[in-house]
Amino acid sequence: MFDLKKITRNNIEQLTAYSSARDEFTGTSGVFLDANENPFGKMNRYPDPYQKNLKNEVFKVSGIKPKNTFVGNGSDEVIDLLFRIFCNPSVDKALTFTPTYGMYEVCAGINDVELINVPLNKEFDIDFDTVEDLISDPSLKLILICSPNNPTGNCPNIETIEKIIKNFRGMVFIDEAYINFSTKKSLTRLIDQYPNLVVGQTMSKAWGLAAARIGFAFGNSKTIELFNKVKPPYNISYLNQSAAIETIKRKKDFERNKKQILQNKEHLFNALKKLEIVEKIYPSETNFFLIEFQNSENVYKSLLEEKIIVRNRNRIVKNCIRITIGSDQENQILIEALKSISI
Repeated sequence: MFDLKKITRNNIEQLTAYSSARDEFTGTSGVFLDANENPFGKMNRYPDPYQKNLKNEVFKVSGIKPKNTFVGNGSDEVIDLLFRIFCNPSVDKALTFTPTYGMYEVCAGINDVELINVPLNKEFDIDFDTVEDLISDPSLKLILICSPNNPTGNCPNIETIEKIIKNFRGMVFIDEAYINFSTKKSLTRLIDQYPNLVVGQTMSKAWGLAAARIGFAFGNSKTIELFNKVKPPYNISYLNQSAAIETIKRKKDFERNKKQILQNKEHLFNALKKLEIVEKIYPSETNFFLIEFQNSENVYKSLLEEKIIVRNRNRIVKNCIRITIGSDQENQILIEALKSISI
């Protein structure tokens, strides 16, 4: 049986979170003499440390209650906090499936946690038998799964993911940065069923708010309490909270832009598959393609010379480049540049 206290670091369990006087006052007007702020100016007050208004807006579009929602300074803060809460440095381990998002390895290194890299199979999916023995290791506290996966673009099999969650006594993090582009359902629907599940999402992709750095963790209320205990007191600025709230309120714009991106994706796919230098376009549930070229290094350098910046993934997936879906004009510029590259 899963025991949250058993996998939480002892020092985190015993930690007393920083508390400000604002935690004891819920109003929006008053004589604020508690936080040593400047009494003058339009941006002189600290923002809501728990982002109540933003969480209420998230609830309206997702149905996920504020008590089950953590707001982070981008998804990267969520990932870092997972390591800090559950993994003792130089003692505990984490696990992920490669190739995948590079920040898992960076955060593991920063927190001095050994990261076990289990290769995905030829279809970039997870084989349960590759981790069945590993998940019984008591020092393994965290498993990170990117779905849809970056850079491969696909979603691992949901039955396999759920099997891992059921059989693992540590925390499982499902990174859904690209879920809004996917035909698959979000695993947030399972957070009430599995107390060891945390689902991460972001406003940087489909919501078009990368500059504001807004990430989310959805999970059991007790787990969310741990996130709030460890985070800096004012981790999301007033400006970024306001930008996120206004963006969510404009959901029609979000739906329209997403539809346009998916249409552009189909058009780009049809144009790419006609090119001789393209060997394979991997299936994608995201706003990007992982593309195998005959000579990816040559393609990458040629595009860079044309000031077209793409992501060279040759070191982790041979001869592959990751290309984001752009506007009609950007995609056309890309295609014309690729047509000029000789085999």
